[in-house]
Amino acid sequence: MGINMKTIEKSKLGAWYSSEEFEALYTYPEGNLGAEWTRDKTTFRVWAPTAEEVYVNLYSNGLISEKEPIERIAMRPYQNGVWTVIKNGDLHGTFYTYSVLVDGEEQEACDPYAKAVGVNGERAMVVDLSSTDPKGWDMDKSPFQNRNATDAVIYEAHIRDLTVHKESGIKNKGKFLGLTEEETVNGSGDITGLDYIADLGVTHIHLLPFFDYASVDESQEGEYNWGYDPENFFVPEGSYATDPYHGETRIREAKEMIAAFHQKGIGVIMDVVFNHVHNAEKFCFNNIVPGYFSRIDSDGVYSNGSICGNDTASERSMVREYIVQNVLYWAGEYHIDGFRFDLVGLLDIETINEIVERVHVVRPEVLFYGEGWAMPTNVTKAGVKMATQKNSYLTPDFAYFNDTVRNLLRGRNSDTGEKGYVNGGTGRADGLKSNLMGIPYWASSPEQVVNYASCHDDLTLYDKLQAAEPTADRAALLCYNRLAAGIVFAAAGIPFIQAGEELIRRKVNADGTLNSNSYDAGDDINAIAWDCLQSADCREMRDYYKGLIAFRKNHPSLRIGDIREIRDRFTFYDIQKGEAVICLIDCEGIEGESAKHLCMIFNPDAEEKEIFLPEGNWEIHVSGNKAGTEGLGEAHGSVTVSPVNCMFLVKR
Repeated sequence: MGINMKTIEKSKLGAWYSSEEFEALYTYPEGNLGAEWTRDKTTFRVWAPTAEEVYVNLYSNGLISEKEPIERIAMRPYQNGVWTVIKNGDLHGTFYTYSVLVDGEEQEACDPYAKAVGVNGERAMVVDLSSTDPKGWDMDKSPFQNRNATDAVIYEAHIRDLTVHKESGIKNKGKFLGLTEEETVNGSGDITGLDYIADLGVTHIHLLPFFDYASVDESQEGEYNWGYDPENFFVPEGSYATDPYHGETRIREAKEMIAAFHQKGIGVIMDVVFNHVHNAEKFCFNNIVPGYFSRIDSDGVYSNGSICGNDTASERSMVREYIVQNVLYWAGEYHIDGFRFDLVGLLDIETINEIVERVHVVRPEVLFYGEGWAMPTNVTKAGVKMATQKNSYLTPDFAYFNDTVRNLLRGRNSDTGEKGYVNGGTGRADGLKSNLMGIPYWASSPEQVVNYASCHDDLTLYDKLQAAEPTADRAALLCYNRLAAGIVFAAAGIPFIQAGEELIRRKVNADGTLNSNSYDAGDDINAIAWDCLQSADCREMRDYYKGLIAFRKNHPSLRIGDIREIRDRFTFYDIQKGEAVICLIDCEGIEGESAKHLCMIFNPDAEEKEIFLPEGNWEIHVSGNKAGTEGLGEAHGSVTVSPVNCMFLVKR
């Protein structure tokens, strides 16, 4: 059945893969590739249209040091480039690979659709997935149902960062199970871990990649990486499991972690990386179908818009199908509540829209967002449009990170010395208004806008503020931080914070320099330092963020998703001198809203401002270092807003 590779010049292979003829012949839409287990038999299916022969190799363990398989079984051609074979008996726990003969050369590879693997993901494992379900898993469901995207509050974190610190009080440090532990406290009795995140009030935790990635040795303890280097897309990362050797363990423990968050009312968002792989030449899909998964030009050069060595050819039908099936699998088998797409601007809009549409048929509450930066990439077909911010109108149910507001608030990542609205930058008031309405220049709906001041990339918020103004004292830097947070949680759209931002998180190297890219810097730089809660400043900032989250959740007028309604309800007033901005929101008639009006005042200037209020009695809920749903005092006629401060007021 295999294509006669000798009749196709190697330099033209990529064009052939992307041709209408190839896709008509070799697109397999059944969605059942991989090893399909039952107690009586396992059916193996692999897509290998260029192969002359295909074999499945069965092994007793996942160690590649075991060279010889216990059995080698020839597979037969099926349809659309798929090869298949059935092996009778209960194969749960049996490891396997495929051997593919292409153009006279044989390659052995892991199954791209493997649902379980051995240590370091070098061999796939047949698995009875039902045996990996925690108790009550059939009743587990998303806590974020029948809600709008703008109701979400997202907390971005790394599994190891949250659990590994000596003061975390967590036993299973660096593991999925560490985030199932309850009643954990630091040495001073402050809550940590899972209970801390629930107490903060966020609706979702966004976890940095926890699929199987290649940059750490799973047989060793203590290795560190963020995980943006995919190895096996359908499998949890083994270094987060208590046993990386037996494939079912990592599956069960990942599910236990997800269930624990759900029981606390928190959805789980998975950080997915489809734009590139760890090593394209060794990636199992490319080993089975030479070069198909990646964008490679006629000279054999990989497109590298990702700056990771290769770009994924999502525009090809079976790459698209692979990505779609992967997201469907995680949303179904693991009950994942959202997906954050790394460098989604390298993927095409047809792929993104198909993912969203097919997942929302079965899980309408699932959130989708990503990094919509426009990056150079050599697509393999004409007329392909990418999922970038400027094309957001073409992906209506997919949101994008709002670097516009991030840069406006505290300056660009690329210029550590640049100041933003909160720390002395000028001429930004008009930009603030559009972002408070949830419509930066590239967006048409707040539901497509993820507002943030910091994330895992680049400097932490506090470090960026300090880098921009090295002579500022701590009190000033904390004021800048609070003002930035106030804007993020007041703005229409989806608020997002980096874990530890509310704990004045820092990443400082041993030589005192600031670490702006700590992807492999280890625990000393990256771990959440839970003992920081012994500091009054740290507790105060945590309570401020907690209060802002509660205030936002208490006022649906801050979560409007329709831009027409926002334009009708939001009114802005300027202060003649300085950068202060006043936003008045008409809240009448909004379901669930207890206020008649909200007034939000943002004063980044070094002078206090007297602000005249519309008539009536107003309650102050956010001011200085305090925020929440409880009133801080009343105001009539006017209020005085202190320097570098925001104030939120409510009229009932």
